Amino acid sequence: MVEISVDTERCVGAGQCVLSAPDVFDQDDDGIVTVLEANPDADQAAEVVQAERICPAQAITVREG
Repeated sequence: MVEISVDTERCVGAGQCVLSAPDVFDQDDDGIVTVLEANPDADQAAEVVQAERICPAQAITVREG
């Protein structure tokens, strides 16, 4: 299981997170990241970690538990 937090003040709206994990992340009307599922299933963990790694603003934090 992973836990996600985002810093919307750092988000630049690149959308890489949505492309990596579309069931977990979305963007609001301004392009800022929103979290659809803060505690995704284990089978989504790799996608979520990928989203964290490629976020150009480093706005996503993933904690594995």
